[in-house]
Amino acid sequence: MASTVTSRPGYGQLLRTRGAWTFLLPGFAARQPFAMLTISIVLLVQHTTGSYGAAGAVAAVTGVSMALFAPFTGRLADRHGQRAVLLPGVLVHAVAGFSLTALALADAPLWVLFAAAVPTGASVPQISPMVRARWGVKLQGSPLMSTAAAFESVTDELTFVFGPLLATALCTAVTPAAGLLTEASLTLVGGLLFAAQKSTQPAVSAAGHARVEHGSALRIPGVRVLIMTFLGIGSVFGGMQVSLAAYSESIGEPGLNGVLYGVFAAGNMLSGIVCGAVAWKVAPQRRLVLGYAALALAASGLWAANSVVVLAGLGLVVGMCIAPSLITGYTLVESLVPQGARTEAFTWLTGAVALGQAAAVTVAGQLEDRLWDGAGFLVPMAGTALALATLVTLRSRLATGAPSRAVARGVGHRTPVTVD
Repeated sequence: MASTVTSRPGYGQLLRTRGAWTFLLPGFAARQPFAMLTISIVLLVQHTTGSYGAAGAVAAVTGVSMALFAPFTGRLADRHGQRAVLLPGVLVHAVAGFSLTALALADAPLWVLFAAAVPTGASVPQISPMVRARWGVKLQGSPLMSTAAAFESVTDELTFVFGPLLATALCTAVTPAAGLLTEASLTLVGGLLFAAQKSTQPAVSAAGHARVEHGSALRIPGVRVLIMTFLGIGSVFGGMQVSLAAYSESIGEPGLNGVLYGVFAAGNMLSGIVCGAVAWKVAPQRRLVLGYAALALAASGLWAANSVVVLAGLGLVVGMCIAPSLITGYTLVESLVPQGARTEAFTWLTGAVALGQAAAVTVAGQLEDRLWDGAGFLVPMAGTALALATLVTLRSRLATGAPSRAVARGVGHRTPVTVD
């Protein structure tokens, strides 16, 4: 994969973009609680029910609800503005999180917890896609867009390093309910701070209203292809979480789980940083195919790992292959999707990762219980292989000029943006 590192500005210039910090800092604060949600639910429900199975099921309901509702949240944000969606959304999420906590502590039946988990997941604010959409406004036509996509991917990874640690510390050192209560509170405060940054949110025009009423980002063929590829990435996250835990338990070293997953996450972060600093000469469509092929190849060897060292090495390689695919996919959204539908497009992709992860957690858990230790690693292999086959077959739809049924009237009126 040919590249050069000299022709595109890097992170320094990106972070000097005028007005960037006004949404980056509150955006980071607002997205941090999301990484705390799943582990907080698992620790709380396991404490009150004594069952990891029940805890995982409640967390899965939350994840699926988020994945299904996220695109509609994004579409509403494109139609009415991010602030109009965020303000009621964070209030609903806070109330739902507090309610789920109270019901769990009251030993409510499992079906009641499932019911409470639905609005908790459905109302998760889509901060990361909204930040990406704001970068799109700031950097229209700038070669810094790929750097911004890389920066956001690295930021997401950082939240998933610190979020679970904070939630676990609160649940174990304070009270099992502290994690979810803190998550709901931080979401409320962070979301309100982010919503207050009105000057950087994408503008909503009458033309944008008309476009969204007649169609959505999902009608763009390239977006549907990206959704399939991101489902495969979600299968890697979910399969790794379950299978690494099961492997560590099987060798009598459960503490290794955090180390092994940390190596995997570190690979993801490091490659994300590098990708953002490289000025690629390879077209993004081809780059996505090549990067995803590398991911599928690396994931196919996980199930055969027979030692901690080999598994850690493979996990590092798999992590390093994920970031380029994520970054390239998010970068393609800028060329495939009109500005008035980008928040929705980003939420379809993040929702696809969450849905793929929820499905992978369930399937990998069943394989670990019913087959052999490490059988759950078959899920990332199968998920990425199927996604790669889809990507290769339909790669022509990722071209900027690919036919689209999406209504594009009035979308071409763009205002130049100054980048410092």
